[in-house]
Amino acid sequence: MKLYNNLETAQPWPPANVETTLDKPLAVAYLDNPPPVVNITLGRQLFVDDFLIESSTLTREFHQPKLLPQPVFEPQTPLEMNDGFCTCACPFNDGLFYDDHDNKFKMWYHAGWFDGIGYAESDDGIHWKRLHEIYPDRQDERVLPAVKGRLRDGSALWLDYAASDPDERYKMMVFFRQFDQEIKYYHRKPKHAHDNPDSVAPDEKILLYKSPDGINWTEVGEAGKSGDNTTFFYNPFTKKWVFSLRTFSALDSRIRTRGYFETPEFFTGSNWKAQDIKFWSRTDIFDFPDPQLGYYTQIYNLDATPYESLMLGMFSVFMGPPNNICELTKMPKINDLKIAFSRDGFHWHRPVHSNFISSSREKGAFDYGYAHSPNGICLVVGDEIYFYVSFFSGQSPNFGSHKYSGGNLGLAKMRRDGFCSLSAKQQDGFVLTKALEYEGDYLFVNCDAAAGELSAELIDDNGNPWPGYERQSCIPVQVDATKMQIRWKAHNTIRQAPNLRIRFWLNNARLYAFWIADDENGRSRGYMAAGGPGFKDGRDI
Repeated sequence: MKLYNNLETAQPWPPANVETTLDKPLAVAYLDNPPPVVNITLGRQLFVDDFLIESSTLTREFHQPKLLPQPVFEPQTPLEMNDGFCTCACPFNDGLFYDDHDNKFKMWYHAGWFDGIGYAESDDGIHWKRLHEIYPDRQDERVLPAVKGRLRDGSALWLDYAASDPDERYKMMVFFRQFDQEIKYYHRKPKHAHDNPDSVAPDEKILLYKSPDGINWTEVGEAGKSGDNTTFFYNPFTKKWVFSLRTFSALDSRIRTRGYFETPEFFTGSNWKAQDIKFWSRTDIFDFPDPQLGYYTQIYNLDATPYESLMLGMFSVFMGPPNNICELTKMPKINDLKIAFSRDGFHWHRPVHSNFISSSREKGAFDYGYAHSPNGICLVVGDEIYFYVSFFSGQSPNFGSHKYSGGNLGLAKMRRDGFCSLSAKQQDGFVLTKALEYEGDYLFVNCDAAAGELSAELIDDNGNPWPGYERQSCIPVQVDATKMQIRWKAHNTIRQAPNLRIRFWLNNARLYAFWIADDENGRSRGYMAAGGPGFKDGRDI
């Protein structure tokens, strides 16, 4: 099958991966055998790998977002305060999206540890109103009623802009444990079998729900068997629903891995069997242990979202300590978030293994540990990307501290397209793209050339600039802007030519992305992850 960018997928699909080692980096086959001509019609083009590059003298740098010093959402209500035991008001995956039908930021979150699924919305993504504040007839923040003996764990939600049935516009899965007795608080539930071999395990299941508004939900059915921290996302490039399943290594059953299952139909196609799950991902030797903790790192979760022209992956990496140690210290385990990218939706390119967003490990801090990204991962807000991150401080009014208390929501921001840049400092440098297929007439860049300049030239099949599109004919860009049109002295539009290549010249400048648009508004046609203000159905169209 040929993908949107001209990649040919392996057959059969998804690939039948086989584990051969516990720590060798996993191969990304499409980078070793890219297509000779890349289709860039869809979305802004990022230089996170060499997929688009024929040659370059520039330096590639990866960047991290900056975390705000205070949380933007924290436990306040009786449900969230959990009677002073394990306070929690943050997505435990759950979801955070921008709905451009009513222009609201919408969040589903873990309200009171192992208790409810709460809902809140916002006009600006900073100040939030809870469900009972929006609808005074509601008794609390819950969108699902409490069921006797049923405790929620991980949940995942998606805003399906393309849903043909309006009643299925919001889709959700929830991992429940059903006990045979009423259990009000996490610390009073019976021990799991792995803690007490004589215990009777609860009934564990993943239930699926649909909703027209994200508030009123209807149970639809049950998914296949998997563990907690199982999530899902939609890949619009392949038009498949993908379940990211908690699995364990076939080489060492103590080590967490991620399993992959895809289906074109969310509700009718999600009753997978064990043999349907493909080995997908894990940590590797470059996911170094924390120098203070010293534990073998493991993958805790893998979420993904469509960003512009590729899939953005967020690896939640477990740094330790294990649960029994956290029980003794009464402090949360440490998870850090690391970034990855995919152009086929299955194989993940991890160009850097450093933390994208880190837990602070500072006792008393809101971001002490247990970092989670909500479903949707990020939103595009003006010239910035918003990364919401759930952290646990460990602070508990009744316990003093607890490994599952103090759940709150932080916000980290970075430049739009700011994952990676190509730069030349105080000297000329260039990057030459591969041959390109495209639609549109207007060339745009995201660049910082305020202290230098950036220019572009269009290259023919023989490696020569097209007349009128040479570097010396280009009007240099000398600004810092996330959207800037490239023009030439005699041309505002690009030349229409098959297998066109573009050479960007930089001097004391950074280039983050380029794209070709239909008009001078510069809309990229790309996907906006979990959405954002000013977009339509989650796309820049």
